[in-house]
Amino acid sequence: MTAAPIALTIGEPAGIGPELACMAWGALRGEVPFFLIGDPAHLPQGTDWTEIAAPDEVSTEGSALPVLPHRFDGPRTPGKPQHAQAKGVVAVIERAVALAASGKAGGLCTLPIHKQALQEGARFGFPGHTEFLAHLCDTDDVVMMLAGPQLRVVPVTIHIPLHEVKLALTPDLIETRIRITHTALQRQFGIAEPRLAVAGLNPHAGEGGRMGREEIDVIAPVLERLRAEGMQIAGPLSADTMFHAAARTNYDAAICMYHDQALIPIKTLDFDQGVNVTLGLPIIRTSPDHGTAFDIAGTGAANPGSTIEALRMAWRLANAAS
Repeated sequence: MTAAPIALTIGEPAGIGPELACMAWGALRGEVPFFLIGDPAHLPQGTDWTEIAAPDEVSTEGSALPVLPHRFDGPRTPGKPQHAQAKGVVAVIERAVALAASGKAGGLCTLPIHKQALQEGARFGFPGHTEFLAHLCDTDDVVMMLAGPQLRVVPVTIHIPLHEVKLALTPDLIETRIRITHTALQRQFGIAEPRLAVAGLNPHAGEGGRMGREEIDVIAPVLERLRAEGMQIAGPLSADTMFHAAARTNYDAAICMYHDQALIPIKTLDFDQGVNVTLGLPIIRTSPDHGTAFDIAGTGAANPGSTIEALRMAWRLANAAS
């Protein structure tokens, strides 16, 4: 059975989201059925779009971008977020989640939001998209995976200050992240026996305790327990030797201890094709692996590569689950 169309949320209107939506439709028309939720008045001038009332009206045969309208307060101002529009950004995400949860949308792909604008304009109380989606889906344990043609990475801790990472890294958290990743690689990515590589926290993975004992006291016991269950897991490994070409052939995903440890290598290798996939949700969710790019918003200079790949991945995952 073919999945329902993917919902694409507009994100921050002052960013490059409106342009990316149009570029992605031009690239994927006839390949990936999707529709935009947002204000059509925010689309670039001259955009060929058509209004739909429900996802089942989406057609990939026409030239016009299907839009499920959601009106915002005020016009788009590229590069300058408007506080009055923050509530609209949040409401669009909520609407897309509801459509995906009901099965009317096969999943959602989220264009970039600007957290400061949402906090100031809508009292947005979440560190990012991932945590907000978990809240909307009433799910405690979610995993942020960044996936590209050359690498998949999962950070154990995400949007917290670096000085808090050590306290946040508990055996339960590490185990949960690994289990969710392992299951997703099997069920969603079709890898029967996933191979995982787990980074240490400290330089040189602690160097036998001389640079920290987190690897010995916290990480290694979890890995030993999971290996005893049959999981293929290497680590704790020194992060500075995990991401060169030869090392990447030995695993299907890398589990990293904190945000930048995971995101720096994938953004170096796959910046224009990296996709953010939220694992552990009851719905499919992907997003491009970049931000709002206010500096080029409205110029037409945005690169749609990551958005195109995010929509493709959402469609693949949705069909695998249908």
